[in-house]
Amino acid sequence: MIEIEQLTKQFGDLRAVDDISLTVPAGEFFVILGPNAAGKTTTIKVMAGLMKPTSGSVRICGFDIGANPIEARRRTAYVPDFPFLYDKLTPAEFFRFTGKLFGMEETTMEAEAERLVRRFNLGEFLAKPIEGLSHGTRQRVAIVSALMHSPEVVVFDEPMVGLDPHHARVLKDILREQADAGVTVFVSTHQLSVAEEMADRIGIMHQGRLAAVGSHGELLAANQDNRLESIFLTLTTDKA
Repeated sequence: MIEIEQLTKQFGDLRAVDDISLTVPAGEFFVILGPNAAGKTTTIKVMAGLMKPTSGSVRICGFDIGANPIEARRRTAYVPDFPFLYDKLTPAEFFRFTGKLFGMEETTMEAEAERLVRRFNLGEFLAKPIEGLSHGTRQRVAIVSALMHSPEVVVFDEPMVGLDPHHARVLKDILREQADAGVTVFVSTHQLSVAEEMADRIGIMHQGRLAAVGSHGELLAANQDNRLESIFLTLTTDKA
């Protein structure tokens, strides 16, 4: 579960996140939409423990990310919009490094890495240095390394960027499976089609605030519109 309570993040005079509150329960697939500079990535970085909030709090599975960062992160899979990988390592070495960080047992680590490697077709790249891999392949490596410790919460920022249609489908299927198994899934994307297809609930963020939250059907009904695109544009277009 993710619990965000009155979260605010200020950078000088800029209020990037403005007093948002949101609960995403276990087993829900939540998609956050918003234009550039809406505050999505800042919110996610606070959730991941990479930024301290100006005020408010975030709890992951009951653990406050500020007071208990290790316990919160232990339960989280996080992939940022621009993942950092150790370029001199091979994917196989990076998976082992990640598994050790999360305290995984050897047999479990190997089994989970192998299972995800098969699904993302990474077998031929396991012994090649990461620095020589394409952007899409590096993205798949980052996703496998994030998921292999069986997290309770998945937080992905623009995870489809760089993935070809086949592997984007694989990722969608895996995230849906995760949610169906009780994992909390929180995904930021610019792709409205992902929200329409995958989300149990959708949040639309604009100027640091949540402009709307609800299921696809609830958003359509509340805004008396039959297209998510129209609702998104209406809620995120500044009026002159």
